Formats: sequence, C-alpha cells, structure tokens
Amino acid sequence: GGFAEEVAVDAQRCIPMPANLDFAVASSFFVTYGTSYYALKERGHLKPGQNLVVLGAAGGVGLAAVELGKLMGARVIAGASSQEKVDLAKKHGAEDGFVYPKNPLSKDQQKAFSEDIKRLTGGKGADVLYDPIGADYAEPALRAMNWEGRYLVIGFAAGDIPRIPLNLTLLKGCDIVGVFWGASVARDPRGGIANLKQLTEWISEGKLKPYVSAKFPLARGGEAIRMLMDRKAQGKVVVTMD
Repeated sequence: GGFAEEVAVDAQRCIPMPANLDFAVASSFFVTYGTSYYALKERGHLKPGQNLVVLGAAGGVGLAAVELGKLMGARVIAGASSQEKVDLAKKHGAEDGFVYPKNPLSKDQQKAFSEDIKRLTGGKGADVLYDPIGADYAEPALRAMNWEGRYLVIGFAAGDIPRIPLNLTLLKGCDIVGVFWGASVARDPRGGIANLKQLTEWISEGKLKPYVSAKFPLARGGEAIRMLMDRKAQGKVVVTMD
C-alpha cells in the first residue's frame, strides 16, 4: 500500500560519485571538503610553505582542512581538545599539533593558547588560521596571527559567538574573513561545481581520503547526534539506511 511521491531535485545539488568510493564517504565528504577547500583556496588564499593552523582539527571540517592544507603545500599545525585527536590530525597530514583546554578559558589559558601557536610556527604566527569553534579560542588565536594573516571564521562549535577587539587587526595587519560555503555556491554555482569536481578528482586519485569514524543505522540515529553534541566525533559520523 501507499503511494510513491516524486520529489524534484535541483540538478545543481547533484554531483557524480567517484567509482572508488563507498556511499558512506560519498554522502558525507562534499560539505566538509567543500567548505574547507572554499575557505583555504578562495577566502584564505593559502600558498605553499605558509603556516596553516587548524582548530577543531579532528572534526569533520577540521580534518578536511588538515588534509587539504597538506595537499596545497602548507605547513599544517593541528589544534584539538585531546592528544588522541591531535594524533589523528597528524595521521592526515598535520606536521605538528597542540592540545587546548575546554571552553571557557582563563586568561592564563588564553595566553598559553597563543604561545602554543607562536611556538609551533617558529615565532611567526599563523598565516592562515581555520577556526570552526569560536568562543574563548577566537581572541587568543587572533593574537597569534602573522603579519597580513587571514583568520577564517568557519563556525562556533564551542558554543559562544566571540566578540573581537578590532585593534588586533590593526596591530597584526591581518584580515578576519567570513566563510559561508553554502551561500557562495548559491551565488556562484559554476565556481562551486568546479571546486567539487577538483575534490572528486583528488579523492579518485587517492590524494584525499575522507575519514568516517562511525556508522549508525537509522534506528540509532540519535546516538550519532549525541556523539556530535558531546564532541566525541572524529572525522565524519554517518547514518545509513538499508
């Protein structure tokens, strides 16, 4: 019984699936890698040899940024909330990394956060800083920017939207750059498709290897959401259907 309902799908929202991918990876890579590639290429203007610092480096978009940064020739520094997560980022291309405390951060913890970034970039600071977490991490991250660096605002996974002292942009000569991949694709569909085509080629060639850390059947989808809310997820978590 029942009736099948036809649902129209905009062709712009469909991309060919590389032959060497399974459905779990194919269903989950394009948002994280699409966001990170757009951020690093078009908003961060990342160049080979530059220092890229990635916060939340073991999460979906963070791990994608680590992989892409390495592929684009940057020296990648991974920041994460545990050594296990930093080690995962290193397996995916980060040259070094550091563990930061949970939000909220004390003044001393914020200072140590900045010093970790400066130390791991040879005292220069970040040329590009990829921040999907926000909260108390944003200001000390901005204090650790290199001259004319690009601080990329990806999201606020740590919960709070930060308020930034704008004098830091003057002192560092740096940019605070907003990254909204979905809106960029809507405004420039051809550019978005070109970027996704490049990503699928890299994945087909084995140059990028999206990481799915856990799979849940639809009946246990709530567990997947809880894993994300508890910030225990690494890479991507996928809900599957028969």
